[in-house]
Amino acid sequence: MPGGFIASAISDHLSRKLVLQIGVIITTLFTLLIPLVQSAEQLIVLRLLTGIGLGFAVTAPFPIAAELMPAQHRRTYSAIYEIMLASAFTLLPLIGLLLAHDPNGFRLIALPGGLALFVVPVVLQLVLPDSPRWNLRKGRPQAAVDLVNQIIRRAGGRVPPVTVTALGANPLTTREEPPPYWALFARGQLRWTVVGIVSGTCAGTAYFLIAVLLPKALIDQGSAVTLSFGVSTIVFLATIPGKGFNAYLMEIIGRRWTIAFALTGAIPGLFLMAIAHLAGPYATVVMSAGAMVTGFTVLSAFPATRMYLSEQFPTALRGRGNIFGESFGRLFAGVLAPFLMEPHTGSPKIFFGTILVIVAIGAFIPLIFGRETIGQLETFTEAVPEPA
Repeated sequence: MPGGFIASAISDHLSRKLVLQIGVIITTLFTLLIPLVQSAEQLIVLRLLTGIGLGFAVTAPFPIAAELMPAQHRRTYSAIYEIMLASAFTLLPLIGLLLAHDPNGFRLIALPGGLALFVVPVVLQLVLPDSPRWNLRKGRPQAAVDLVNQIIRRAGGRVPPVTVTALGANPLTTREEPPPYWALFARGQLRWTVVGIVSGTCAGTAYFLIAVLLPKALIDQGSAVTLSFGVSTIVFLATIPGKGFNAYLMEIIGRRWTIAFALTGAIPGLFLMAIAHLAGPYATVVMSAGAMVTGFTVLSAFPATRMYLSEQFPTALRGRGNIFGESFGRLFAGVLAPFLMEPHTGSPKIFFGTILVIVAIGAFIPLIFGRETIGQLETFTEAVPEPA
């Protein structure tokens, strides 16, 4: 989270690509050092430093996607990105289970991620173009045009190249400084900032409570350790098709309605998980069914919630707004919520009931207070809000 807030403060001053590169290099560098640690204290320090890098890397991709891709391709990007995350979250517990009795297991798990230091930054530098929108805001119309033409060539040259004159009679030719940070909360922008953050935070709270506390909750509620690992694997396995489906759905019915579908769709699954202990010999079946429904719905909402958040901001605020929103959301969803719920994991009604209430609230926030943003980066929020 500190890394996220740092990245938020500087991201509209640096290029989108550079922010991502900083995050990837810091994350992989300190991950590569994990096999060398000799004490728990050293491991904790390295993980804290790795977290700073993750604050840059995890939050940067969606502003990049919003500015590099037309609306109809963002769902494909969101699906691929989130499915890769879901696959990793599903695979990692299985690998951890296999290496649980090996004292060097954590070193073996960290090694592939660390070795990515020598691959991923090079691939990003060679393959990922920078944002033409960001270059326009910096008064570099020719650089923006060159980037667009590079994308056109890579796509097979199916449209004519762009020229500076095609940008209009008065393209930006001087550097335009980003508005101050507080513009995220100024009149005309505050509502969209809050709606985007709250929508993502509600989904994120359900995710982190399931990811962090579900195994402990099931054990505290009388289940075997093997069942807790099995249910955790099921819930994340269900997110692989779930994220693909939600990414497809958000271009059909819109971001807001997809978020509402994903969060309200989790209510039956959470209800089943809450009452599974009452099902006697069918408790495992009921719990597994609830886990599949929950994984397919609210835990798969992030293709929509992340893209919806990134589209709440104009280009001049998008980097800071998106990263601030995700960092603030993690502060509540990933730290405060698990801390407050940990004493109550032994109660199915309190644990699963709290998650149910949170997703019910989150489902209606964008419907009541938000607006649809399918690709409307210019017409929706492109004007920088006036000071309050």
